[in-house]
Amino acid sequence: MTNAVPRHRRRIATATTMTAVAAFVTAGVALAAPSNADSGSATLAGSTPAYATASADLGQTGTAATLSVRVYLTGQDQAGLAAFARAVSDPSSPTYKHYLSAAQVQQRFGASQKQIDQVSTWLKSAGLTVAGSNTHWIDVTGTVAAAQKAFGTQLHNYRTSDGTLRAPQSDAKIPSALSSVILGVTGLSQTSTHAVTNHQTDPLTAKKGPVSNNDPSCSDYYAQKKAPSTTPAVPSGYTTPATLAQCSLVPSELRQAYGVSSTGLTGKGATIAIVNWYGSPTMQADANQYAVNHGDKPFAPGQYSEVNDPSQYTNQAACGFGDYGEESLDVDMAHGLAPDAKVITVAANSCFDSDLIAAEAKIVDNHLADIVSNSWGEIMYSTGGDMTQAQMQAYDQVFMEGAAEGIAFDFSSGDCMNNDAYSISKGLNCDPTSSRAQVEWPTSSSWVTSVGGTALALNKQGGYGFEAPMGDNRSGRTAPGATSWVPAGETFGGGGGVSESIAQPWYQSWTVPNSESTTLMSGAKASQPMRTIPDISLNGDLYFSSTLVGQTTNGAYGEAGYGGTSVSAPSWAGILADAQQAQYGVPVGFANPAIYARSFLTNDVVQSPKQISGSPTHSVVFQYPASSGPGIAGQYRLIQYGVDEGLPAARGYDEATGVGSPNAWFLRSFGFGH
Repeated sequence: MTNAVPRHRRRIATATTMTAVAAFVTAGVALAAPSNADSGSATLAGSTPAYATASADLGQTGTAATLSVRVYLTGQDQAGLAAFARAVSDPSSPTYKHYLSAAQVQQRFGASQKQIDQVSTWLKSAGLTVAGSNTHWIDVTGTVAAAQKAFGTQLHNYRTSDGTLRAPQSDAKIPSALSSVILGVTGLSQTSTHAVTNHQTDPLTAKKGPVSNNDPSCSDYYAQKKAPSTTPAVPSGYTTPATLAQCSLVPSELRQAYGVSSTGLTGKGATIAIVNWYGSPTMQADANQYAVNHGDKPFAPGQYSEVNDPSQYTNQAACGFGDYGEESLDVDMAHGLAPDAKVITVAANSCFDSDLIAAEAKIVDNHLADIVSNSWGEIMYSTGGDMTQAQMQAYDQVFMEGAAEGIAFDFSSGDCMNNDAYSISKGLNCDPTSSRAQVEWPTSSSWVTSVGGTALALNKQGGYGFEAPMGDNRSGRTAPGATSWVPAGETFGGGGGVSESIAQPWYQSWTVPNSESTTLMSGAKASQPMRTIPDISLNGDLYFSSTLVGQTTNGAYGEAGYGGTSVSAPSWAGILADAQQAQYGVPVGFANPAIYARSFLTNDVVQSPKQISGSPTHSVVFQYPASSGPGIAGQYRLIQYGVDEGLPAARGYDEATGVGSPNAWFLRSFGFGH
């Protein structure tokens, strides 16, 4: 989209998904005891999606039609995995940081060959063909008739808002003898939902020169330049005088603002993985050009690598044929905040859940990285079908195995504020199928770090001035000489809030106020504290403090301003690589316990930012210079920043920015006691 700065929003799914057994528990998701439909079978509760109603039933799916099904496995010790992942991540535990190798994790917690063979034999007996298996799942293919035989249900076609979709007419069943071996099943029903990245971009925000800024239309630091006299009068609710927005930021400015430069940390010894779908063919060259353009070092030989297989890519039309801008953003920020860390891009074969889970599992099974950054996600409750417990359990299992190895996962928190009807009606990066105010997934998993967004103001010295929540009320473009603004309402804000299905993890009980964790996004009171997000935040605003990103498009390299929590997540990955270096190369591992233990050291981001002079302010003017092109040159956009709809910021933990943002003291603390 134009006139926005990237951040990245998410949505996940499977081309053909569904369902599972399970109840949410404090530290993640666990398999509930199945109910027996008869003496020999167990029911997979919830395997019939909400759209599969009698009134929408179009009849039996053709039995000769083919489909692909994935059967997720619980592994050898599901409860033991959750307990070990917590113990190895908890600073108060005697086994803190006593990580296992990838081989040890698979041997101890992965599905055994006996379990794989048991499930495979049952699936084959129904006429399905095993297409592949590992310690996480078994993939099978076959006809609808064979799937119906295996899972004891009829598959019907249903009329939905997304077209005709296939689903079980009744909940699927599995042999009771396998109920402790099977985690869940996907592929019996279909959904059109899939992961979405969390950013916006605006080529017109690319105003930062390689060395210094001479652009009269933006400021090098907050409040450096006042809005021109031709700017229309600022309306009620916007403070005056308005100042020109900052020019798009570059990594050296972010390193200085967040204290990385003063620590001397560079991420040396750490490896960061970036997960997206497909892969940019010019990624390394673009990243090197970007670094050199802005005074940083390009990748050294062997410092950057890629894992991808274009021959296996699927669903390219549905996934937009890749988002190379997102990949460029992620690599530029990770490398920029940790210039000496290794970076590896791992390309999923599509933007659907099955392929994204496979990409995350590949990293864990081969321990490809210490830190994994993800700038994508999805809503959990949709008019087109809810996220299934089977999918969430499968993700959590991989995240817990990563924690056991000392691997940290982070996810951007989303760009659609609280995903309610108002946010969707105004937002630039929202999923219109959201059925209610909600947090997103996987960012709300108890086993990942949810990274929110802020608007970062630089001071005159180029350091940290202040931060506000990432949230912009935006006026319409107004030509010079116009006497009024055309309001558009809030258009871009960081995701956050309280989960309605995931209980509060142990590490949040130290910091998150009970009044927040028990107030659901509907306003109802929960019977127990629930998971809240984000955990921590960094710059990601679209207009106030966009970030410059470089990539090759149509054969030509160029740079543009990006915004969104897709900026924040890889920036946090770089910070975590610096923290790993601070503790002498020992991986931080699952980072949330360490974050909350250090919450008193972070920059506390509040709702009402202050100017450097101390007076309150809430607005900046975005000016389009003469070089912007026909129909744009000389126009303005008025931005009221720091207003994240439905997610107010406050002292201490809040649902707009979590515990706040990192700084030099936060980073240095990782070296204490080592």
